[in-house]
Amino acid sequence: MAHSVRRDAPELPDFSLLKRLARDQLIYLLEQLPGKKDLFIEADLMSPLDRIANVTTLKEHEVDKLYKVEHKSIVSTSDQLCFLIRPRIQTVKWICDVVNADKAVGKFRRYKVIFCPQKFYACETLLEEQGIIGDVTTDEWSFYLLPLDDDIISLELPEFFRDNFLEGDQRWVRTAGSALHLLHSLYGPFSKVYGIGRCSKMAYESWREQVKEGEQRVRQADIGNVFLIDRDVDLVTPLCSQVVYEGLVDDIFRIKCGCVEFGPDVTSSDKSMKVMLNSQDKVFNEIRNEHFSQVFGFLSQKARNLQTAYDKRSGMDIKQMKTFVSEELKGLKKEHRLLSLHIGASESMMKKKTKQDFQEMLKTEHSLLEGFEIRECISFIEEHINRQASMVESMRLLCLLSLTENGLLPKDYRSLKAQYLQSYGVDHLLTFSNLKQLGLLVEQQPGETLTVMESRVGKLVNDKTAGKLTDAFSSLAKKSNFRALSRRLNLVPKSDEEYDLRVPRDMAYIFSGAYIPLSCKLIEQVLERDGWTGLEEVTRMINGHEFAVTAGSNGSDPRGRSDAQRIILVMFLGGCTYSEISALRFLGKEKGYKFVVVTTAITNSARVLESMLDNHA
Repeated sequence: MAHSVRRDAPELPDFSLLKRLARDQLIYLLEQLPGKKDLFIEADLMSPLDRIANVTTLKEHEVDKLYKVEHKSIVSTSDQLCFLIRPRIQTVKWICDVVNADKAVGKFRRYKVIFCPQKFYACETLLEEQGIIGDVTTDEWSFYLLPLDDDIISLELPEFFRDNFLEGDQRWVRTAGSALHLLHSLYGPFSKVYGIGRCSKMAYESWREQVKEGEQRVRQADIGNVFLIDRDVDLVTPLCSQVVYEGLVDDIFRIKCGCVEFGPDVTSSDKSMKVMLNSQDKVFNEIRNEHFSQVFGFLSQKARNLQTAYDKRSGMDIKQMKTFVSEELKGLKKEHRLLSLHIGASESMMKKKTKQDFQEMLKTEHSLLEGFEIRECISFIEEHINRQASMVESMRLLCLLSLTENGLLPKDYRSLKAQYLQSYGVDHLLTFSNLKQLGLLVEQQPGETLTVMESRVGKLVNDKTAGKLTDAFSSLAKKSNFRALSRRLNLVPKSDEEYDLRVPRDMAYIFSGAYIPLSCKLIEQVLERDGWTGLEEVTRMINGHEFAVTAGSNGSDPRGRSDAQRIILVMFLGGCTYSEISALRFLGKEKGYKFVVVTTAITNSARVLESMLDNHA
C-alpha cells in the first residue's frame, strides 16, 4: 500500500504455540481411551480441527474411523466411541439416544464425550436425566483460540453473537474470559486493559477472577495493551458492503477458518480448489488490505514482473541455468499459480458485483451513511425488495436505513415490512421481531424521548448479577445515535474532497472513503488519549460500560516494555469483519503499532443477518 509506514513497528509474538498446546491436549485426551476407537466430530469443529491435528495425527493415536455428527443412527462397529462436540443440548441428547439404543440391544461399548471448549452444567444434567452418566466419561478440550494468521486469532464461536446479544445467554462470556487468561499467561502480563460494552466488562471480570485463582509468574511481556469491544457497540460496520480484497472474497466465496474454496470459474479447470488465505501467500498478502479498485493494477504489474523473471533464462549459460532452476524456478512457479488464482477470483468477483447492481448499491449505502437523499434510498430499497433480489441484501439495507436514521418513521416501517413479507414470505415475521429486539430494525416512537423509554423499560428488567439495570432496554438507545456519533467522531469524511484510494489518508479507504468504522475510531481515540477521558459524550451515546484499567507491569527492561506497549490485542466479542482488520492494520502502520485481532468469529453482513433468521438452529 502506498502510505507512509513507521519502520520501527515491533515484531508480533509467535502464536503457533496456541496450536501446539491445543494439539497436545487433544492427543492426551484421545489416549485416555486406549485402543482403536471411532471419532464422531461435530460439523463446525471439523475445519478448526483440521488446522490443529490432521487425519494422519489422529490415526497415529488409534483413531480408526472419522464420522461427522449427523443426529441419526450410527453405523460404527467399534467397541469404543469418542464424541468431539460443542456443549449443545441437541447433540448431547443424540449421544444419549446412541447409548440407550446400544443398551436396548445388549451391546456393550465404551463412550467418551469431549466437550470443546468447555462443558456446561446443563449438558451433564441431561446425561444424568437420561440415565447414562455412569456409562460415559466426559472431558473438556480447552481449545479456545485458533490462530488464523500472524495477527488474527479466532475462538470459532459464530453463535456467540446471537446467543449473547439476542437471547441474553451469557454462557460464552466465561469462555472469552478463559481465552483472555490463556493469552495473558502465555504473552502477558498486560499492562493496560481498555474496554467498552457490557459483555466486554463481564469477560474482563471473568479473566481477572481466573488470574487471582492461578499462580502469578513474572515474565517478559509480549503484548502490552488490550482493548475489548462488544459487537453491538457498532452494528453499522458489519452491515456495510466490504470493498477491500479480503473482505470481498469473504462476502462472495465465504472464507471458512482461514480457508476458501474457489470454484471452476476461478481455477480455470473442471474442479474446485481449497486455498489457505494468509500471509504465507505472498500475492494475497500484498493485496488483502487493498481497495478492490486497486487490485487489478497490482496483479497485472505482478504478472509483468513474473514474466520478466522468467525471461531472464534466455541469455543464461548452463551454470546460471542450473542455479536458476535450483533456487528461483520453484518459487516463480508457485507465485505464478497463486497469481492465476487471485486474477481468476478478481474476475469472478467483478462479474458478480456488476451483475448485482453493485455500484448502485454502494451509492445507496454511502447516501445512508452521509444522511443524504433518504427518500431516494427508500425507493431503491423498495425496488430491491419488489424485484425479489437477494433476501439478505434487502434485509441488510433495511437495517442500515434504520441504524443510520435512528429508526424508521412508522409509515415507512409498516410499508417496508409489508413489502418484505409479501416478497419473501410471512414466515419472516419472527425475523423482524429478532431484529427489533436487537435494535437493528426499529420503528421510531413518535413523541417519546429516549429517557422516558429507558426509565419505563428499566423498571421492568433488573440485572441481578451486576446489581443495576440491564441493557436489554437500551438497544434503541445504542442504535439511535449514529448521526450524532458520526459528527462527534468525524466518521464520515467531507465529501467535497476527492478521495484518492491509491494513497489512503485514513481508515475510511476501506469503505471507498465514505465511512470510518466506529469500532476502529474508538480504538484509535482511546489509544491516543490513553483512556476514555474526553470521550464521555461518546460513551454516553453508546451506553457503553467503558473501562480503562492499569493491570500492572513487571520489572523487565524498558526497551522490551516499550515494544510490548505498541502491540495491541483487540478482542471483538460477537465477531469482527475483514474490513475492520484491514483498517486496524492501516492504523498500526500509521502510528507504529501492531494490532492482534482476537474475535469470537469472523463475521460479515450475511452472517449477522442469517443469525437473526427465525429458522436459525
